[in-house]
Amino acid sequence: MDAHRCEPDAEPATEPGRAVSEITELTTPAEGVPPVVADPTALRAAADALAAGTGPIAVDTERASGYRYSARAYLVQLRRAGSGTVLVDPIPLRGRLAPLIEAVGDQEWVLHAASQDLPCLAELDLRPSSLFDTELAGRLAGYPRVALGALVEQQLGYRLEKGHGAADWSRRPLPADWLSYAALDVELLLPLRESLEAELRAQGKLEWASQEFEAVRTAPPPGPRPEPWRRTSGIHRLHAPRKLAAVRALWLARDELARTRDIAPGRVLPDKAIIEAAQTQPADTTALVALPIFGGRAQRRRADVWMAALREAAELPNSALPASSPPSDGPPPPNRWADRDPEAAARLSAARAALSALAERHGLPVENLLQPDLVRRTCWAPQEDRSVTGTAAALRAGGARPWQVALTAEPLSAALAATTEPAS
Repeated sequence: MDAHRCEPDAEPATEPGRAVSEITELTTPAEGVPPVVADPTALRAAADALAAGTGPIAVDTERASGYRYSARAYLVQLRRAGSGTVLVDPIPLRGRLAPLIEAVGDQEWVLHAASQDLPCLAELDLRPSSLFDTELAGRLAGYPRVALGALVEQQLGYRLEKGHGAADWSRRPLPADWLSYAALDVELLLPLRESLEAELRAQGKLEWASQEFEAVRTAPPPGPRPEPWRRTSGIHRLHAPRKLAAVRALWLARDELARTRDIAPGRVLPDKAIIEAAQTQPADTTALVALPIFGGRAQRRRADVWMAALREAAELPNSALPASSPPSDGPPPPNRWADRDPEAAARLSAARAALSALAERHGLPVENLLQPDLVRRTCWAPQEDRSVTGTAAALRAGGARPWQVALTAEPLSAALAATTEPAS
């Protein structure tokens, strides 16, 4: 796409969108809470209703990530003009959702923060052919608050009832007030989509949004994270490889228990317990359960499991201990650049300044203008060809969308020329 076609037609307003003079509390769905679809007969009727509707389909899910190991959907909410709202319990219907898949598969889906819901929907073979992400649309339009409730209030004048998003949605039967909350999550997604689309069109950003939505829709599923145990909260306090090995062993033992029992890992053993045990290095089970954080009944019952993991770590040869720092295929943290490569630090400083000014000019977050990791990688080890054309090619290879390349290639090319060592 040509650069001039990606430029907005008009500068965004300082405060995008229209002001709403009156706010209405929305505590129950306008049409009431529909019954939960949980058997094939009800599913067929719901699918027929959705197929008979018109326009895009609002979609949302409820998970139980704070309670369960899996990230599966325990409720799927859908709404379409002319069809009303449908609540589907996918657990008893797993593997038998073909009527629903057929009814919604070719339509545009409207989701809020789609990347959070698409993986669990894909597990059910529910995949959109196109989508509109209202959270991402809000970011591109320049709204400082892009939670669903904030956007609905700003754009439509309704205040959604808060409540049960972090609840245990694996619970059965689901309480009536939870189902009302779930139905409200899709109640206004379709008018919100229309309002945000109009805002993006007015700002000349609708094509940008279309490219971003497609990137979200077609993103590959995330692969396994290398050394996920290094994300244990509080691990920054530990540096000795032997203690890091203890964290790793306890994390792996916990993960196995959590996975086999489908319980959230933090409910099996809190991160702070892992760090405390790795730091203290108890000599035996008695010393382990003497730690206050291991004094509960559940931890005493599993004390032998945790102690076995600690002994395994203690007996590892030095050659099998983890490195003090995590492996990385990317550049070092930016705060180390000035010492390791002053020219790269100068490039990054110039790039950040140019991109910040560009993002402010166009009224969107700088991280949506260009992914920070791609900026760092480009500045740390730039291509030999640092012209606008060469920089554009590097950005495309790094996954930047056409609108991002058109806006940022020129200022980044200039930043890559900033190779003079900064003054001390």
